[in-house]
Amino acid sequence: MSTLPVILLLSGSLRAGSSNEAVLRTVQAVAPPDVRTARYEGLAELPHFNPDHDTEPLPAPVAELRAAIAGAAAVLICTPEYAGTLPGSFKNLLDWTVGGTEICDKPAAWVTAAAPGRGQGAEDTLRTVLGYTGADIVEPACVRIPVDRGMQDADGFITDADARERLAKVLAALIGR
Repeated sequence: MSTLPVILLLSGSLRAGSSNEAVLRTVQAVAPPDVRTARYEGLAELPHFNPDHDTEPLPAPVAELRAAIAGAAAVLICTPEYAGTLPGSFKNLLDWTVGGTEICDKPAAWVTAAAPGRGQGAEDTLRTVLGYTGADIVEPACVRIPVDRGMQDADGFITDADARERLAKVLAALIGR
């Protein structure tokens, strides 16, 4: 088992070709060798949040989510904005974190990939919900890096050198370097 710190990458998008997914794939590519990243891929499997089911034993997808958060040194989020806030499926994921303590005091940040003038509603909601969970929001790692299709290669990685450098700096800020 590795002793390297793990940064858990949470995408708020279910769309495989989304710019949010491109950001997180690129974060994995630019991570320094002494930092591991892990993308959470269970968003679509999470049941609808119901406080009556937020008890032991937790639904298996929820237990897996909470275990992934508990095992991470920090959490990095990249989510689209939908109708002025977070997509419902991602808000559902966050709702499942409120009843646990896994994210409490854990460094957390987000990258907004939306075009200029968009994404503020998602950021505001993230700040509110992460505040409720007690996450430690790392302000220097909360950035806007607009990503358009022209910045991505055929494999869904961001090729823009400036964006890649900024993503590397996000990781450094998130882990306190």
